[in-house]
Amino acid sequence: MYNITCRAPHYLSINHKANKCADQYNFLQDILQHTPIPTAVYCGDDLLISFANTAMLTLWNQGEHVISKKFTDIIADFYKDSISEQILTVMKTGISFQSNDKKIDVLINEVWTPLFFNYNFTPLRNEKGVVYGVVHTCTEVTKLHEATSQIVNSDEMLSMAIEACGMGSYEIDIITNRIKTSDNFKKLWSIDSEITVQSLASKLHPDDRFLQEKAHKEALENGVVCYEARIIQKDNSVKWVKVFGKIIKDEKGDPSTILGIVQDIHNQKEIEAELKRKIQESTRDLRRSNDDLLHFANVVSHDLQEPVRKIKIFNNMLKNEIAKQLPDRSVTHLNKIAHSANRMQCIIEGLLAYSTIDKSTQPVEKIFLNDLLENIKTDLELIIKEKNAILIVSDLPEIQGAPILIHQLFYNLIQNALKFTKTNQSPRVIITSAIKNIDSVESVEISFRDNGIGLDPIDAEKIFAAFERLHSKNEYEGNGIGLALCQKIVSRHNGTIMAKGEKENGA
Repeated sequence: MYNITCRAPHYLSINHKANKCADQYNFLQDILQHTPIPTAVYCGDDLLISFANTAMLTLWNQGEHVISKKFTDIIADFYKDSISEQILTVMKTGISFQSNDKKIDVLINEVWTPLFFNYNFTPLRNEKGVVYGVVHTCTEVTKLHEATSQIVNSDEMLSMAIEACGMGSYEIDIITNRIKTSDNFKKLWSIDSEITVQSLASKLHPDDRFLQEKAHKEALENGVVCYEARIIQKDNSVKWVKVFGKIIKDEKGDPSTILGIVQDIHNQKEIEAELKRKIQESTRDLRRSNDDLLHFANVVSHDLQEPVRKIKIFNNMLKNEIAKQLPDRSVTHLNKIAHSANRMQCIIEGLLAYSTIDKSTQPVEKIFLNDLLENIKTDLELIIKEKNAILIVSDLPEIQGAPILIHQLFYNLIQNALKFTKTNQSPRVIITSAIKNIDSVESVEISFRDNGIGLDPIDAEKIFAAFERLHSKNEYEGNGIGLALCQKIVSRHNGTIMAKGEKENGA
């Protein structure tokens, strides 16, 4: 709405036949005067303004005094010649003139403002068919022009973005199979001739054509076209592209058009292939390394253990043969040799177990934990009697796991509890279980509680590191691998292991 004022409207001053009904005349004049479409009538070669309704006077920023004046006297100088020529041409030829989306500067609140109009010049004829005047009507379309410009700009920016990303756009009329594409689409598809469904399919690698057919069939159900395929280039090389589209439906809900883009993914595919090749090489190298490690472990278990065993045997033979003839200092040396040999054998066995835990495939079976613990009690019978230990075992559940590994896990945990005991108190180990729901998965929690020397909370995580010792080897024997091995076994079974305790108050 414009802040424009004008005087009362002037009424039509064209001569009418005397027999015209006055009421009809007034009715017609009232309609023309109040129509929101700016309307004016020009007569004669001088283009005298014979009529102008309120909407036209407002547009001109004029009052009723302009009636009977020349059109060229009230129109802006920079439009005078072109518009006057158009009106005069209609007057002379009797052929209507129409202009759409025409920019015209209009004086609004004393400011020249650019607006856009669709306007028409239509000839008026008398009874003999002679042109005596021109009707001028116009409609402001500024908002429509701005909206159209925004759409055009958006389309251009989208096209630029698609081109900049190495993509091409396409549109397929499902009914007629007519295809519209961008220039970049043609480059990616390596096609110069008329684009048809058949010509597009012919450029696909023979092994990939079924992918296009499958994608279009699935699109009829889910509305989306998506597939990757190879395009045969002019030099018979191939280029990988990714095609993505969406089905547009008509007002009846029937598929009518496919709009989509095609993207060059050849470099990406080459990178993926190279990465896959490197992964395969790395896997082969890792498998070779694992095989070498397993071979090394076998060497350790056989070749290195044998010399240690002989050292222990000959050391015992020396002690039995000449210990009584040797001074106490020499006997102490022999005892240290025996102790070191035992430690060496223990370390070798621990390294072997730790290095091979992840290398072999262990069968997963149902394990009855109470039966497994009875076997472990038998294995540890001597140390249990020696320390007068008490094992209290609740009714444990059945689980799925690798029997050998679970046996090793429980054995190490119980042996650990029997190792770090107090000198003035019989060791007691309590084993319990509970069913818990962890991340919506039913799990079993098993606890080993002892009354030994305890654990400083700050060392709760440190004890699971390989070769980590919290006490000297003179205080407690061991190779520092037992709990690290336990952690690896638990991880193999998708579980977690943790320790709690207090100094001198059990763990």
